[in-house]
Amino acid sequence: MKTIIHKAETRGHADYGWLDTHHTFSFANYHDPERIHFGVLRVLNDDWVKGGSGFDRHPHDNMEIISIPIEGEMEHKDSMGNIIHIRKNDVQVMSAGTGIFHAEYNSHPEKPLSFLQIWVFPEEQNISPRYDQRTFEPEDRKNKWQQIISYDDPSAMKIMQKAWFSLLSLDAGRTETYELKMKGNGVYIFLLSGSADIEGNIIEKRDGIGLWETGSVSLKAIKGCELLLMEVPMESSEVAK
Repeated sequence: MKTIIHKAETRGHADYGWLDTHHTFSFANYHDPERIHFGVLRVLNDDWVKGGSGFDRHPHDNMEIISIPIEGEMEHKDSMGNIIHIRKNDVQVMSAGTGIFHAEYNSHPEKPLSFLQIWVFPEEQNISPRYDQRTFEPEDRKNKWQQIISYDDPSAMKIMQKAWFSLLSLDAGRTETYELKMKGNGVYIFLLSGSADIEGNIIEKRDGIGLWETGSVSLKAIKGCELLLMEVPMESSEVAK
């Protein structure tokens, strides 16, 4: 098993007043040649947006984009005609494909919006853009894996990649094991809250850990914790560029 750890305080950071953002991987003005991606996982941004503010209309192409609100409410508008509100326990997926424009705003004039934005290299280029959004009940991830994205399970959402994402809310002292779905994949775990022992490594709030060349990953909650696990291919034509 190979392991890489990204402590919260080592992430790239920018504060624009309306946006306070942390970058696990190189993004915008933050560049670290050792932290470009983890397999096909290209971006993991931890964004805080001031009330009434947001990202104006901007383009994307040939990227799978996943947004996960942690606190607050986001209004999404795109060139596919979607005008949608996204809240905590919702997950949004977009395949940018041949190209889309979208804008994202904090719906509340005063309360902050906190959300994760994740980019994954797609398996196939220049597909037709697509949008999906679902609500996932928090009780369904209490001390068990809640699959939110799956390559092969229609009960979860799909992205254009052999990837599986799961959420977990684990009580202190409890243990859980994740079995990888596909040989050659790795997992990247991002701790939303609490602390955990993941394969002998102490991981705390907003830390990330990548593990690969293994068939399973075991963890134990030190404090009650919430985490996002992303299983992704470690190799692709995009990663090789």
